[in-house]
Amino acid sequence: MPTIRSRGRLPHWEADQAIYFVTFRLGDSLPRSVLVEFEAERQNILTAAKQAGRTTLSPSDERRLEEVLSEKIQAKLDAGAGRCFLRDPQIAGVVAEALRHFNFSKYRMYAWCVMPNHLHVLFRSLEGHELAEILHAWKSFSATRANRLLRRSGGFWQREYYDHLVRSENEFYRIVSYIAENPNRAGLRNWRWVGVDLK
Repeated sequence: MPTIRSRGRLPHWEADQAIYFVTFRLGDSLPRSVLVEFEAERQNILTAAKQAGRTTLSPSDERRLEEVLSEKIQAKLDAGAGRCFLRDPQIAGVVAEALRHFNFSKYRMYAWCVMPNHLHVLFRSLEGHELAEILHAWKSFSATRANRLLRRSGGFWQREYYDHLVRSENEFYRIVSYIAENPNRAGLRNWRWVGVDLK
């Protein structure tokens, strides 16, 4: 049975040993105007749900939120907003190492892609390991190492992240394709920071 946990703006649906599609991004990757627009759309969806007497979002509400992220926010991310620290091969390598580190012990990674200012991962959490724990390990390890290499301090990742509970085989393979093709869609030729393992 999925549970809902909130860390601020987005609800996070969690289930034991679930398959998740997660996107998280660098702290400066989106202009404030885009975040304000997304927050206004989110509030409209939540207000409509409350007016309809619902305390949780319906599947159609969830789809609308997902469309806002995938269409509006993803286009801005792929355009390369912010300082794009992950374009540096050394920094991208740190993040890729963090993603692979606990593969098969805390999670089973199916697909991942480190983009210049964000990343996507598709994975199954293994027994005894929760989504928040896994994300915290990736973000804290990579932020510490990246900041050291960049000779900087302060926030590296945006606090919030987007997660989606994968519910069908068709959806799973659609997301694998989306992740694998993301660099090409963003005009990044011969981008090496992408991996798929379906064995």
